[in-house]
Amino acid sequence: MDSLDKYVFKTGFSMFLLVLFSLTGVIWVTQILRQIDLITGQGQTVLTFIGITSMIIPTLMLILAPIAMLIAVVYTLTKLNGDSELVVMSAAGVSPRRLFRPFAMLAAVVSMLVMIIAVFLSPFLQREMNDRLAKVRADVVANIVRPGTFTSIERGLTFHIREKKTDSQFGGILIDDFRDPKERASILAEQGNIVQTGRGTYLVMTDGWVQRRRASDRDPTMVKFERYAFDLSPYTVANRVSYGLRERYLWELLFPDPDDKLLKTSPNQFRVELNDRLVAPLYPIAFVVLAYMLMCTPRSTRQGRVGSTAVVIVGVFALRILGFACMAIGQSSPIALYLLYPVLLGAIGLGLFAIYTGRGLERDLTLDLAMLRSRLLARLPRPAWR
Repeated sequence: MDSLDKYVFKTGFSMFLLVLFSLTGVIWVTQILRQIDLITGQGQTVLTFIGITSMIIPTLMLILAPIAMLIAVVYTLTKLNGDSELVVMSAAGVSPRRLFRPFAMLAAVVSMLVMIIAVFLSPFLQREMNDRLAKVRADVVANIVRPGTFTSIERGLTFHIREKKTDSQFGGILIDDFRDPKERASILAEQGNIVQTGRGTYLVMTDGWVQRRRASDRDPTMVKFERYAFDLSPYTVANRVSYGLRERYLWELLFPDPDDKLLKTSPNQFRVELNDRLVAPLYPIAFVVLAYMLMCTPRSTRQGRVGSTAVVIVGVFALRILGFACMAIGQSSPIALYLLYPVLLGAIGLGLFAIYTGRGLERDLTLDLAMLRSRLLARLPRPAWR
């Protein structure tokens, strides 16, 4: 890598990192609002909240990296042309084929990054996030031990604690249980202790009242108790976390367990997720090739650069929409999944052919668009003015 390659690669890679982190930060802030209940409803700290929600960042980068790569390439080529560096390079004998080398290295680096995220990093962190969320939501002590607040740990079950004396001893307990639509129970107790036994975890309350009201009865029944145990085992013992397709590693999608319930119920979903992972590294390469092919030649007019940029954006947008469409249609028609490979590989192949042979790189898109416009206007009938 000589000084020219280092200069172009550094310019493009710096802009890529800036755009990638900026876009990821903005999208991350919007996504973490969905988990704000970790603080408001589950009583967790801000550090826990940030630590769990930050695990979706690689997944966001997987989607945003090709877009950031495109912006970086367009910026780099625009900067080189605006500072007349492309003109100097061309006059010095640097061909588009030679100048493409640092952009090819940049595309390879980003494609490798996307591959690592898609194959291992994203499913690994998705699993870790789900495990931590399950652990937080199963920690009943963290959920209910917040004095002075009403907390619903599941639909139809609300706790209120007046004070916390120790880690396992509380004062002033109210439990409202209406999970059963046929009967509603309200428990009031002066104090309670969390007791771990071989059978499970129980909240043992003393000196209180139980009020039960059945839907078929007019009046409730009240019973005074000296000692009453409420089973907390379903909320303290975390069940086995089941992983979705996003949490599966690539080799688990390639060689799934024949007894997998999700595979039996939705086999097409496995194909869609697998092909989405496999095709992800091709997007950065395709975007770089298309952008470079249309913007690598020096231009002396602003109109030519604007026209090339517009064509790049439209082409890349159409390519990405086609990818989403193939994945969506592939859920019902698997053949659509395999149409995306020849399209992406064809775009890359045609772009590389144009770059390495020089054919079509010198065309002025502004003149082509103006000629097309004039031909269309010539064919349209002219209005008859009276």
